[in-house]
Amino acid sequence: MRTGRSRRLLAIALLAIFATSIVVPAVASAATYRLVLARITTGLASPTQVTNAGDGTNRLFIVEKRGTIRVLDKGVLKPGYFMDIRGLVADSGEQGLLGLAFHPDFETNRMLFVYYTRNGGDIVITRFTTNPEGTNVDETLPRPLLVIEHSANTNHNGGAMAFGPDGLLYLGVGDGGGRGDPNNYAQKRTSHLGKILRIDVNGTGSGPYDRYSIPPGNPYAGATTGLDEIWALGLRNPWRISFDRLSGRLFIADVGQDRYEEIDRELPGAAGGKNYGWSAMEGKHCYKPSRCPMAGDTLPVAEYSHVGGNCSITGGFVYRGTLQPALVGQYVFADFCSGRIWTLPYAGLVVTQRADTSLMITSFGENEGGELYAVTATGGLYRVKVV
Repeated sequence: MRTGRSRRLLAIALLAIFATSIVVPAVASAATYRLVLARITTGLASPTQVTNAGDGTNRLFIVEKRGTIRVLDKGVLKPGYFMDIRGLVADSGEQGLLGLAFHPDFETNRMLFVYYTRNGGDIVITRFTTNPEGTNVDETLPRPLLVIEHSANTNHNGGAMAFGPDGLLYLGVGDGGGRGDPNNYAQKRTSHLGKILRIDVNGTGSGPYDRYSIPPGNPYAGATTGLDEIWALGLRNPWRISFDRLSGRLFIADVGQDRYEEIDRELPGAAGGKNYGWSAMEGKHCYKPSRCPMAGDTLPVAEYSHVGGNCSITGGFVYRGTLQPALVGQYVFADFCSGRIWTLPYAGLVVTQRADTSLMITSFGENEGGELYAVTATGGLYRVKVV
């Protein structure tokens, strides 16, 4: 039986073969298609994420803000919960159970990681383990990895989690809330807030790192001033990060303040330490004139304005499935307030609107074959399709 990691490596190889035969036609027809969301089920409790376990079962796992996870198996929403940690989770406002990432070897080690806010507002990254069949989480044995102080405000908690091609866990953490990052946390190397963090959940260290280790390539690891976990800084509230299955590029969707939403992109193998500019910059524009431009800022590869009712980006994925060939190689994302959906070529700069819906899209997700799904604040699960 293949492990989750080996299955994903095989999938990447197959996608590379597949992409060579369809990328050119997809680009040629880019102006001719639009996207629709086909409803699968409703009645979910404020879902914040949909994802897969990479274990060969092709189940979808739907994260609910209150602290529960549901399972869609063979198109049917199963009764009960895969996980229920409502007793640990504070879910007022923007708080709640915000992120889920299955270990790349979940099929064999049954480990998964969740990102939630606890009473008092602090952010907690915790490891859980399921039963041997992978059907239920043992909620009695949480293994907290990291606790981030976040008591001043209930907003800007982040919640993004993704394992990279390097097998390391990346975390998108908000700036701590408050208008304009009043404490400048996003720029402080001594704070986890307003950052992308990177940790090795397979390693153990000493002291605070007894349940994970620090990858040696992290920019502030060791004697360099700054928290060892930091990978990138200068972010306001990254709401979903993802890695392109084929190219390995990291996509970061960062929620703006009043005027602009942004998408940041990193090449595989790039050095850490990029500064995405918040709160001196909002998107490609100056937010605090006394502090911008800042030398060394990395500007977003794409942005959109709040004109027309836009207000908050929902990051997505580069499509690498097989059922929607026109969409291959396109990064799909949306705006929570307007319901509009756009695409951005995985290596390009031109954003194209593909849909104008009335849905409050909270998150996108992939099944094991790379097909795209979306969940909405009103409790719907949808499949993304080309028409």
